[in-house]
Amino acid sequence: MPVTVGGATGVVAGRHLSSPGAKGSSAAAGGFAESLGRLIDGVEESTKDANGAVSDMLNKTGEVHDAMIALHHAETALQLTVQIRNKLVQAYQDVMRMPI
Repeated sequence: MPVTVGGATGVVAGRHLSSPGAKGSSAAAGGFAESLGRLIDGVEESTKDANGAVSDMLNKTGEVHDAMIALHHAETALQLTVQIRNKLVQAYQDVMRMPI
């Protein structure tokens, strides 16, 4: 499941992400912010899909397999988002430790 943040194209939980390459620092920051926003929106959407699939399964209108697949996609998307957040926090802490 390739994902790129800040310039390339990828897929998260069936949602396509794309951001054109930015040349300026403000444009690069905007592209990065847009990519993160799309990533978070993709996680929210996959969570809604998983909740819907589980509800359908409980109402006996959906299949167990569909619910499990949707739950797995939502979990994978959330794990990816948490790992990206961890890397961003680590990068911020590294920058803050640099001597001036």
